[in-house]
Amino acid sequence: MIRVLDETRSVSFYNKAFGLDVAQRLDFETFTLIYLSNAETEFELELTVNKGRTEPYQLGDGYGHLAVSVADLDSEHDRMGALGLSPKNIVEFSHAGAPVARFFFIEDPDGYKIEVLQRGGRFR
Repeated sequence: MIRVLDETRSVSFYNKAFGLDVAQRLDFETFTLIYLSNAETEFELELTVNKGRTEPYQLGDGYGHLAVSVADLDSEHDRMGALGLSPKNIVEFSHAGAPVARFFFIEDPDGYKIEVLQRGGRFR
């Protein structure tokens, strides 16, 4: 679960970037919960919108990042760039000379960092 300021902006971002659609929306008196998912995996992201909040959330030093895997990292990087989502450069990471991961980062409208990994190995 992550807290977001603007439901429309966040739902649009996660749909454009990762193909996540609203699976369920629960509206309460002081907050709204929005569950996002797609048919590709069982992954689900919960967005919480606290009504009346106008100040951005402080992400703090405890938040690392969310990570998702994709079948074709290069085409996803190009697609997100074409949508104006400003993905960072692709990075290749290795350990003891063996490749571990290829990835890039992107930020959502609230500043949450998302690692997009090439599927393979331990990243499915």
